[in-house]
Amino acid sequence: MFKKISNLTFLVMLSVTAFAQTVPPNATPDGQTPQRRRNAPRPFAVTIVNNTKVKLDTAQVNAAFKTTYPPFAAADGYRTKREVIMRVIDTANTFTISAIPGEIIVNSKWIKKKKNFNNLQVNLQEALRKNWASVDTIKKDGYQLVFINKNSDFNPVIKKELIETYFKVFPTLVSTFNDKTTREVLFVTDTAYKGVAEASGNRILFSTTYMNAHPTDIDIVTHECMHLVQGYGYGSGPVWLTEGIADFIRYKYGVDNIGSKWFLPDFTAKQNEKKYENSYRITARFFEWIDQKVKPGLIIQIDKELRSHTYNQNTWVSLSGKTIDELWDDYAKNPELALKYSGKERI
Repeated sequence: MFKKISNLTFLVMLSVTAFAQTVPPNATPDGQTPQRRRNAPRPFAVTIVNNTKVKLDTAQVNAAFKTTYPPFAAADGYRTKREVIMRVIDTANTFTISAIPGEIIVNSKWIKKKKNFNNLQVNLQEALRKNWASVDTIKKDGYQLVFINKNSDFNPVIKKELIETYFKVFPTLVSTFNDKTTREVLFVTDTAYKGVAEASGNRILFSTTYMNAHPTDIDIVTHECMHLVQGYGYGSGPVWLTEGIADFIRYKYGVDNIGSKWFLPDFTAKQNEKKYENSYRITARFFEWIDQKVKPGLIIQIDKELRSHTYNQNTWVSLSGKTIDELWDDYAKNPELALKYSGKERI
C-alpha cells in the first residue's frame, strides 16, 4: 500500500533539506558580499516595498523568506523567479497574505499582529503551496515520491500511472545499477515547461501539455528515472551516450512500450550519417544489438565506467576488442534483431 503524508509536513521537510543549498553565502570578513561565480545561479533575494505605517523586522522577514521560498522554487519547476518583491499594503480588510513566483503581498493590518508576524514562515509556506493544484507524498518500501501537480486539468489517470510506474521501475533500476541513488524523488507536472520531460538532481519535470496529449507514454518515467540513476555528473561522457543508455534501459525495463507505440527504429542507411551519435532510440537499438550479438552486459559496464569517470574511447576496445566505429560498421552490415516490447493491460 502507498502511504501519504500531509502537504504541510512535506513543505517543512523540503525547507529544512534545501536551506543549506539555497541561502546565499555570508559576507566576507571585510563586509563585502562575495562575487557570484561565473555561470552560477543568482541567489534568491527579497525586496520589501512597504509604504504603510507598519514597521517590520526585516531580518525576521528575510529569515522566513530564505527558509521558505528557495525550497519552493527548487520544487516549483521551470525557471521559477529568484528575485522576489514583497509588497505590504493597507488597502484591503479581509486579505491576509498571498504569494506567487516573484511576488508576495501582505496586508499590513494582518501582519502587524504579533502572532501572524511570528508565524510568517508557516503562513508563507501555505500561501506558496496554493500555486500548486495538489501535493502528494507517497512512501513505499523505503522509497518516497513527492508529486507536485501545477495543472488542475491534469488527467488523474495519468498521474496514477506515473506514480505506479515509478514504484515499479525505480527501485529495480537503483538496486541493479546504482544503489547510491537517492530514494526520495520529486515529480512536477509543469505547465510552463515546453519540452516532454527532463531530470535534474532528484526532480523530474513533466509537460502537462504533452502528457495530457499522450496519456499512455508512461515509460517517460523509466527513461528519466534512469537519468537519476546514471548520476554521471559533468564531463563523464557525451550526451548521445547518456541518452542512448537511458532509452536502452527504457526498452529493457519499461512497463508499457507497446501502449505508447514506442519502439526502436529499424536500421536505415541514413543513420550512417551520424552513426551511434544519432542518440536516443537509434543508439539504443545499436546498444541492444551489442547486447545480443557482441557481449551481453557490455552497455551496463559502459554505464559503470561513465559513473566512475573512467570512460574513454578505448573503453569499447577493452570491453569488446573493437572500437565503437568498428562495432557500428558491423551493426550496419547485419542489423537484424529479435525485439520484444513490454505491455500492460488497461481497463
